[in-house]
Amino acid sequence: MATLSAAVRAGRRRVPPVLIAFLLVPLAVEAFWVFWPALQGFYISLTNWDGVSPPRWVGFGNYAEMFGDPIFWTATINTLLWLVLFGGLSALGGLGLALLLQQERRGVGFYRAALFTPVVFSLVATSLIWQVLLQPDGLVNDLLGAVGLGGWQRSWLADPDTAIYAVLLPALWRQIGYVMVLYLAGLKGIDPSLYEAAKLDGATRTQQLRFVTLPQLRSVNSVVLSVIVIDSLRSFDVVWSMTKGGPYHSSELLSTYMYATAFQSLRLGYASALAVIIFLLAFGVIVTYLVRVFREDNH
Repeated sequence: MATLSAAVRAGRRRVPPVLIAFLLVPLAVEAFWVFWPALQGFYISLTNWDGVSPPRWVGFGNYAEMFGDPIFWTATINTLLWLVLFGGLSALGGLGLALLLQQERRGVGFYRAALFTPVVFSLVATSLIWQVLLQPDGLVNDLLGAVGLGGWQRSWLADPDTAIYAVLLPALWRQIGYVMVLYLAGLKGIDPSLYEAAKLDGATRTQQLRFVTLPQLRSVNSVVLSVIVIDSLRSFDVVWSMTKGGPYHSSELLSTYMYATAFQSLRLGYASALAVIIFLLAFGVIVTYLVRVFREDNH
């Protein structure tokens, strides 16, 4: 027995060097490119730094300043609004299109490709196209006038009441196709026998969706939520290309405010503090959802 135990312990100690390399090399790369810059970013958030002179330690002064910064609160409210609208509409739109196009019918491949095409376009180029469409003399106002809704015509990007919703359109146009593909992959993985059993029990299409489809998509929902939250909080390209956060900060997001603070005002310490807030917001939303899902699975 002692000989057997010694052999087992010896076998456990013999870890192939290749396996160690496969574990350590990615970990080292991750530490160098992700963990170390993140720690440096947090350190910079505790300083006052213009990118040239040596950083001056201010502790949590940058975070304290945020509480009295009206632009920060405007950007935070807009970011939360963007998160809800961008996340909710892209998830519902992507799931609806996936359910509509999941069956293999003639021509369905064309529609899938057409809806996914915006994903491969540059978001800056997409934003510039939509910027032209939303001009006072653009196609959107022309169509509104043509259908008798001339009272709705306005300068969409120059109006503080509509600017953030106008810049949301190209972001949604691009994101819905991506979410659709994720849900299509999830729908393909559902066992068809579950639907057959539900039909035998007399379940309607709505009941099949509620009790079969949606529960089976729980793992996909976790991926979709993570993608949506991360894309929402880093939505910079479309806003900066179309409005630069204006007019009067009405479309300002935390990401655009962070960029302007860092590279226009040269306040890299305050901008790093904004980056930390963005990270905590994304981390909090994703972890809260995952914890709730794991608890439901355990019950």
